[in-house]
Amino acid sequence: MNYWLMKSEPEECSADDALAAPNATVPWVGVRNYQARNFMRDGMQVGDGVLFYHSSCAEPGIVGIARVASTPYPDPTQFDAKSPYYDAKSKPAEPRWLLVDVQVLRKTRNLTLPELRANDTLEDLVVLRKGNRLSITPVEPQHWRVILKQLGGDL
Repeated sequence: MNYWLMKSEPEECSADDALAAPNATVPWVGVRNYQARNFMRDGMQVGDGVLFYHSSCAEPGIVGIARVASTPYPDPTQFDAKSPYYDAKSKPAEPRWLLVDVQVLRKTRNLTLPELRANDTLEDLVVLRKGNRLSITPVEPQHWRVILKQLGGDL
């Protein structure tokens, strides 16, 4: 089993939005970074753990625990000229961009960036690295356990 931190702007898709969706599951649309896409394509498996992270907001942080709910498949927004995620160079026969479905299992308190940084055992957490802006990053099993403990429980 692998673990991931997946960032979403709450105005686009919040943990509450995901919980309100059928089966608390949403397609993770709009990934337009090759490294993040490759994490979905090559590393993610159904059942992998996900830390649902709100970014580009007043208090960025982990706000939910989720799981990968599908295998990767083409992101339909790449073909929609009206979408902000449209990619004119991507073709249906050879899509560039993928997505996975993510199912939120529970909402948590907001475990903020300063709280994450204050925990010395998380110093190697990818999201805390200077200059990291990826929307999807791997999480080491020991970091997953520490974060779940900080959030007050296990899954």
